[in-house]
Amino acid sequence: MDVSGGSGQPRSGNDEPAEHPAGPTAPTTGTTDHSGPEPHDAPTPPPPADRDPHRDPDTGEDTPTEPPRPTTGEDAGGTGAGEEAPAAGTRTGSGEHRTLAHSGIAKGEPPQPPAKEPGGGLLMGRPFGVPVYVAPSWFLVAALITWVFGGQLDRVLPELGAARYLVSLFFAVAFYASVLVHELAHTVAAIRFKLPVRRIQLQFFGGVSEIEKEAETPGREFVLAFVGPLLSLVLAGIFYLAMKPVEPDTVPGVLLAGLMISNLIVAAFNLLPGLPLDGGRMLRAVVWKITGKPMSGTVAAAWVGRALAISVLVGLPLLNQSGALGGGSEEISGMDTVTDALLAAILAAIIWTGAGNSLRMARLREHLPELRARTLTRRAVPVETDTPLSEALRRANAAGARALVVVDAEGHPLSLVREAAIVGVPEHRRPWVAVSGLAQELSDGMRVSAELSGEELLDVLRATPATEYLVVEETGEIYGVLSAADVERAFVKAMARPS
Repeated sequence: MDVSGGSGQPRSGNDEPAEHPAGPTAPTTGTTDHSGPEPHDAPTPPPPADRDPHRDPDTGEDTPTEPPRPTTGEDAGGTGAGEEAPAAGTRTGSGEHRTLAHSGIAKGEPPQPPAKEPGGGLLMGRPFGVPVYVAPSWFLVAALITWVFGGQLDRVLPELGAARYLVSLFFAVAFYASVLVHELAHTVAAIRFKLPVRRIQLQFFGGVSEIEKEAETPGREFVLAFVGPLLSLVLAGIFYLAMKPVEPDTVPGVLLAGLMISNLIVAAFNLLPGLPLDGGRMLRAVVWKITGKPMSGTVAAAWVGRALAISVLVGLPLLNQSGALGGGSEEISGMDTVTDALLAAILAAIIWTGAGNSLRMARLREHLPELRARTLTRRAVPVETDTPLSEALRRANAAGARALVVVDAEGHPLSLVREAAIVGVPEHRRPWVAVSGLAQELSDGMRVSAELSGEELLDVLRATPATEYLVVEETGEIYGVLSAADVERAFVKAMARPS
């Protein structure tokens, strides 16, 4: 592969990626559809670029053009990766802890650029510097809890009248406050292990702690998962002790009993040994420790999670009909049966989807080391600022390069010539257009070490979303230009291969 040194003169090499043709071709920069639910713990795909007008839409191959069109340097945000490939515009790493109907360290929701607020609903505060959001779906669940708990209060404390719904609303808020404590336990543990936490979100069926990195050891993974259910058990104990001096048939007594039971349910449910629940993460850590392979732990815990989803779908309605979950079977109406089946279906779908996402993200992470800046870099030709575009393209064509780097008189890189700008210049005007007018100035974040690979490479790319990056050696010597679209395509290709 041709690279350029400090003098600005290209030198030859043989390390050009195999997928790049020997001759100059129009670089491909394109976006692909990103479909499917956002998983946890996932690295992020490279930011999308403009679709290359010279890429064959059927074969996906670069088609030669005369003159050659080097890579662009235009900024682009967002992701585009086909089958949930990670990109440099999304969050990498460890992922989400979901509480209640899914609680766990479901990882992989890709990270956004640090300067961008993650969003996700109504911002409630920033404990430990982590933003806490309430999703719109929470208000629906809060209304449902208020209605259901209000009906129960009417049987226990009929003298409350309509005020029972105000008490029920207080219970809904207090219950989700305990869910927030559960999530904060995961967050504090993650911060203790120096794992960045993107946000906490309270939503339908619980909460999510989005942790952007994976734990480095199975021991840390176990602790990170266990602290959530542990805090829920501690809260249940606190509410139990607070009940002791309180009369049971009073508003405080009923509220404390409800909060104690709900926290016990949260803890017990999250300790079930299947992904994406906390218990599944604990099982993953155990298998990881025994086998020495995190992927083996993920596969085992994910399949247990799928079995758990089927058990919930079938078993929850049967248990409720039998009266095993409280209440006599003779009190169950047809509407109760439908409600139980719907609840079971929602819980089973959440668990099944989370388990599948965990498998997908583990497979994705397994292929991350295949992404190496050095092997994905395009050869580049250095040109000075006043070089006519036609001359710069002639040099690139002669060198078999696919990118232009604008340098000063000493050979120091200043900017990257934008392909989109080149395409917009008619061929007959190119001798009178200087490359400096078509270039994007290099920022510090657009300089990438040739030694970067895997998640470290994606972290660097996501920090400064762009379509191209200047790749340099440790000495500062120009190595070439890295296209985010090339990273994306390489990742999709790696994901298509079996693990």
